[in-house]
Amino acid sequence: MALCALLCVACGKREMNLTEGLEIQSLGIDQAAQVWTPEDGSKEDFQALVKEYYCQTDSERVALFESLSRIMERYSESADLLTVELLKPTQLTNNGEPTAADWIMSGYSPTAHFLDDMFANKLAFITIINFPHYTLEEKNELGKKWTRMEWAMARMGDVFTARVPAKVNAQMAQAQANAENYIADYNIYMGSLRTEDDRQLWPKETVLLSHWNLRDELKALYADKKAGQEKQEMIYEVMQRIVRQQIPAEAINNGAYIWKPYSDTLNPEPYTRYERILETAHAYFAADAYCPAAPTGIQRNFEDGVEIPAKELDSLFRALVGSEQVKEVGQIIRERLGRDLRPYDIWYDGFKARASLNEDELTTQTRERYPDAGAFEKDMPRLLECLGFLGEEAKKIAEHIVVEPARGSGHAWPCLGRNEPARLRTRIAPTGMDYKGYNIAVHEFGHCVEQVLDMYQIDHYMLSGVPNTAYTEASAFLWQQRDLQLMANRSGSGAVKEANGDEVLDQFWSMYEIMGVSLVDMQMWQWIYSHPKATAKELCEATVEIAKQVWNQYYEPVLGEHDCVLLAVYSHMVNAPMYLPNYPLGHIVQYQLEEHLAKYTTKQEFATEYARIYRLGRLTPKEWMIQAVGAPPSVEPVLRAVEQIVQQKK
Repeated sequence: MALCALLCVACGKREMNLTEGLEIQSLGIDQAAQVWTPEDGSKEDFQALVKEYYCQTDSERVALFESLSRIMERYSESADLLTVELLKPTQLTNNGEPTAADWIMSGYSPTAHFLDDMFANKLAFITIINFPHYTLEEKNELGKKWTRMEWAMARMGDVFTARVPAKVNAQMAQAQANAENYIADYNIYMGSLRTEDDRQLWPKETVLLSHWNLRDELKALYADKKAGQEKQEMIYEVMQRIVRQQIPAEAINNGAYIWKPYSDTLNPEPYTRYERILETAHAYFAADAYCPAAPTGIQRNFEDGVEIPAKELDSLFRALVGSEQVKEVGQIIRERLGRDLRPYDIWYDGFKARASLNEDELTTQTRERYPDAGAFEKDMPRLLECLGFLGEEAKKIAEHIVVEPARGSGHAWPCLGRNEPARLRTRIAPTGMDYKGYNIAVHEFGHCVEQVLDMYQIDHYMLSGVPNTAYTEASAFLWQQRDLQLMANRSGSGAVKEANGDEVLDQFWSMYEIMGVSLVDMQMWQWIYSHPKATAKELCEATVEIAKQVWNQYYEPVLGEHDCVLLAVYSHMVNAPMYLPNYPLGHIVQYQLEEHLAKYTTKQEFATEYARIYRLGRLTPKEWMIQAVGAPPSVEPVLRAVEQIVQQKK
């Protein structure tokens, strides 16, 4: 343990009191003493550093803060630009096929040695003694009265809270790269699938990435009244095979292998999916010993990262998935489909305005408008103007976003400094951007607009960003929900028009789906920490069992089928550990934002208020919501709205 030379873990007392006799006393000095090791120097060395670098006046502290902020921005920006270049061959399609060297370099982290270097040159200690770290509880309480500068200084205190060695950070970067590369190349060639009577349901060229494209294809099939359900059933079977690790090894990313998902169990893929998860888990285990304030990856993710404890999120999600409103909305869907619900109806898409539209016709339009990434990039100012950003402002925001063709499903890569762009990435076929790609592109555009606003228009660099990734997801959802409005170049306010409350029901059903997925993800990580020596096979079996339990409790009563494993299919469980809870939290935030933004009746007012909210920056989730809409995150608003809509429909 890194602190063993300083702290007696058994009795909770320092073996060496570095601050004894020091005239200057502060929270930051105490915290710096806790991470000082004998390798850093003697007690006298520590006290000399404090006397020389502790800021005695407010003006000295502000000057140091501004200098550190400049350093943090330039370093983050430079490291990020290098990371982007190293990952281009494995993440983008416009660089040719990646070579063996490209795959190796994709696991290299330019930031792996940052903490080691900053503690070695003592800059970390100088930061800590002047800008102490506040707990989440302290931030939420003290932050009620903090100025923007005080909030920014508090965020400076979050930079150096643990001393994780470079080799451990590198281990995590490599594990994440391996997981990302595995998922990015997990394609299912749908044209190679056959029914039990040897029929081919998809064209030969149809290739769907797991899980995103499979899910989106399943959603689109609700509009196909003739063959849609048969195709949905086959996708459902494929998804279950993915979770159970029963896909034939030859069928992954290979169109030459013809197979029948219902009966072909020959030569299944080894437990690679779960090996990748365990590889990341072992990297977390290696870091745990160096993080005494948050000694598990679970704590660091939720209490330090999301800044909402896992137990609080768990309760929030269960309040919705266990509500009576879920059963009532399920009954509405059952009536609309004219059949009993199936497990994959968790992705029912009929509440959306586009559900009644022919996706092939939408794809014809998107391919004509966006033959390549450059066409979407050129169209961004118009998209911004559609939601109320004035001409010059729309142009300035768009100038800080670049569009790139993704090898995977798509994502937004944020700018970490004010000399680099936000990067919008979506999958674009040689024939142009299909509707699914466009829908994802609009989602990622919502991320990028948020990223530009809270970077280029923020008052303090240390406040750039959002409280957690759920809050950028909320922005992405806001934009994605308006994709048809943007395609049609419609004027009017930014508010989404509700058809008999269908938009609210759509948001609610999306919450229901992704909350169950998130509960499985969180419980899987709890199991991993309870079984640190588990094998990939054991993790697979445990994950399947967890998925069954959550399904049977909250989903079987509505969607049927005992012991369904569908909730464990999301690829995020592999390449984005503990990220999934950000999605339902993002939906919760989005709904509260939609309610608030509905008060602004013109699109210019909508854009102005949206920009004000996202310029709040990286406050805590609770404080951000209070300053944005006047209330903390809650499922109660959407539950009330759904109940009113259900009663109106009866």
